[in-house]
Amino acid sequence: MDVHVTLSGRGDLAAQVYRQLLEAILDGRLRSGERLPPTRELARRLEISRNTVAVAYDRLVADGFLVGRAGAGTFVSAEPVRGRAAPRGVVQPRALWRSLPPAQPPAAPATYDFRVGVPDPRLFPMEAWRRLVARELRTSAVTGGYGDPAGHEGLREAIARHVGVSRSVRAGAGDVLITSGAQQALDLVGRVLIEPGACVAVEEPGYPPARLLFRSLGARVAGVPVDGEGIDVSALPNAARLVYVTPSHQFPLGTPMSPARRTALLAWAERRQAVVIEDDYDSEFRFGDRPLEPLQSLDRAGRVVYVGSFSKTLLPALRLGFLVAPASLVPALRAVKQLTDWHGVLPTQAALARFIDEGLLSRHIRKATRAYAARRDLIAEALSGDDRLRPVPSLAGLHLCARLAPGVSVRPAPGLAVEPLDAYYDRAPAGAGLIIGYGAIQREAVPAGLRLLLRSLRLGVPAAPEASGALA
Repeated sequence: MDVHVTLSGRGDLAAQVYRQLLEAILDGRLRSGERLPPTRELARRLEISRNTVAVAYDRLVADGFLVGRAGAGTFVSAEPVRGRAAPRGVVQPRALWRSLPPAQPPAAPATYDFRVGVPDPRLFPMEAWRRLVARELRTSAVTGGYGDPAGHEGLREAIARHVGVSRSVRAGAGDVLITSGAQQALDLVGRVLIEPGACVAVEEPGYPPARLLFRSLGARVAGVPVDGEGIDVSALPNAARLVYVTPSHQFPLGTPMSPARRTALLAWAERRQAVVIEDDYDSEFRFGDRPLEPLQSLDRAGRVVYVGSFSKTLLPALRLGFLVAPASLVPALRAVKQLTDWHGVLPTQAALARFIDEGLLSRHIRKATRAYAARRDLIAEALSGDDRLRPVPSLAGLHLCARLAPGVSVRPAPGLAVEPLDAYYDRAPAGAGLIIGYGAIQREAVPAGLRLLLRSLRLGVPAAPEASGALA
């Protein structure tokens, strides 16, 4: 164990060594059972006599914090030592950060887990992925230098081809930046485009982390109503210069933006000299007709930034996403990427490039789509037979949205995790509905979970939603 000790002055050096080692033990930096360096070695590093270090060690042994083992060395006592909490401190974050909700740890899986945005890890081709990652972690494949802030070139090329074929996105490798999921892509775009006090328009209801992120960057966030055709372009604030939308599979309602609205939104952006962030959320898993052309492929003025993620198609733990930007924004985006984290994990990016090029991604999406379709069909059939829930039409994604009939509310049910629709509004209407995910729950558990869900519906005053947004 490489122990850090700092000596000052010519006072009692043994006491200084004793005190700093004791603090490291009490703080938990030196854990029970860890071996300390020999007295001769630590004395040499500190340029003091061996006897001085031995005196400090002997005091710690006498106090019960260290134990000597003949022929093995000196170790932190096996008795559990409770770590001391760091000082609470008096430094406070900016008022903005005190106004945002605190980050919450992930919720524990429920027996009937209808949470939103959670893919099934059992569908992930782990053996193929392990093979590709191992290949990239060979000594000959790992370099000692930093990489391109835009990400692994092979992955950028693979993504450009993939979204070009699957989504008609017009892009080359130079237009693509690799990110740690869609959230970092939004952060990069916001840092480049948002001035303090600027107006950013988002969908209402919409994706709360995007709304909170833009607020954290100093924007005035305006919610714009969404109807059956998508965002209401006529309701966009004149002051908005950035609009965030999910046109392929509106989150959370699930409806696609109509061709007329797409055309109107692009025309509005051109007139107002605005930028549109197109989050192609959940577009990979489709259960019906071919999706409409993305805004990016319809854009002729270079005002659309296209954002994608592999968190739903693969696993959120991989933290892999991307953005496709107009050429005019790429230099600034590369610069801010370098300033914030330089680049992502290159061996993982290289493995994903091979995963795409070998056709494994397309194969996985086809397989997962079949599995998710079976679960979705069970849920859709159950909802269609109950007039207390009114499903919102949707042909893609990992969840279904259903509005509650007037006077119907949901009471918490043990073992059931399902999210209320009003959690996705900035100004939530009471008892708006439910969002029922089918990525986390297994097909065989869906019927029993739905029976429990339908039993939890009742007429009367809605139950107060839990802080997590899930009913469990």
